[in-house]
Amino acid sequence: MKNLILVRHGKSSWEELLQDVDRPLNQKGINEVHLVASNSIQYLPANFVMWSSLAKRASETAFIFAQNILYPTESIVFKQELYTFDENKLEEVIKTCDNFYKSIILFGHNAAITNFVNKFGDIYIDHVPTAGFVALQFGTDDWKNINKGKIQKTIFPKDLK
Repeated sequence: MKNLILVRHGKSSWEELLQDVDRPLNQKGINEVHLVASNSIQYLPANFVMWSSLAKRASETAFIFAQNILYPTESIVFKQELYTFDENKLEEVIKTCDNFYKSIILFGHNAAITNFVNKFGDIYIDHVPTAGFVALQFGTDDWKNINKGKIQKTIFPKDLK
């Protein structure tokens, strides 16, 4: 079995004129990431690797999440190729994971996350919101062979308020 948890970055700030990759989280985004992370602990696999896009809003989301679940922030793997909005590119990156890892928690972007979830999950999700958490399980022991999986859990900020 392989487990994949996709977390969309929290709501980002548009206050300053920055390049997209440099946009940070706004206060609402920070608060929602804390809320989702603290409510996800019981649904996390025992062991996992944490991957994040290099975009500021995604990396900040990963850091906040890691702090909430007591995961060492220095162990987060940042990947330039996760700065994508395309589910096919996201799939390519996930399929490169070493089979030593049974579980990945991945921090990334829409539309890649929503489209990936709908391609590989067994439940249609109209829109994974900012700070949204979707846990999938695949019946394979090889990341290269992931195909249709089962959604084990979703946690969206609006459901926690």
